[in-house]
Amino acid sequence: MITFQKAEIIYDGTVYFCRHFLKKYDRTIDQMIQAARSGKQNIAEASMASATSKETEIKLTNVARASLEELLIDYEDYLRTNNLSKWERNDRLSLRFNELNKTPGASYNTFKKAIEHENPEISANIMCCLINVTSYLLGRQLVALERAFLNEGGLRERMTRARINRINKQ
Repeated sequence: MITFQKAEIIYDGTVYFCRHFLKKYDRTIDQMIQAARSGKQNIAEASMASATSKETEIKLTNVARASLEELLIDYEDYLRTNNLSKWERNDRLSLRFNELNKTPGASYNTFKKAIEHENPEISANIMCCLINVTSYLLGRQLVALERAFLNEGGLRERMTRARINRINKQ
C-alpha cells in the first residue's frame, strides 16, 4: 500500500505542478496528468487483481511503473528545457527529501512545502525524487511477484493442485 500512497502524492503533485508551471494549453499537461493517473490506477488495479491472478497483477504493476517512468522523463525534460538543475543524489535538498521520505505514513502534506514551492526547480525535483522512490519500490514488488508466480504458479495451477490434493486424500 505504500506504493499506492506514493502514487497518490505523485498524482496530486503533478496536477499542482501542471496547473502552476505549464502554459494553459500545453499538451504536456494532459500527458503528465494521465501518466500520473495511470501509475496510481494501475497500482490499485494490480492490488485488486492479486487475489485472482498473479499474471495480471504483474502486468498491471509493470504498466504502473512504465507510466511513472514516462512521467519522470517529462519532469526531467522540463528541468532541462528550462535550464534548471536536476538534483544529484547527494545534493542537500535531495538528502532532505530522503529524511522526509522516512516519515511514517508520509502524505502529500509531508512534501507539500516542496511540491508547492514557488520555484519550479524545487517542485520538479521533489516530484522526480518521489517517482524514483516509487519506481524502486515497484521494481522490488515485481521481483517478489515474479518469484511468487514461479514458486506457486497462477490461479489455475493452484486450483489444479488443490483438486489433486483433495482427490489424493479421499
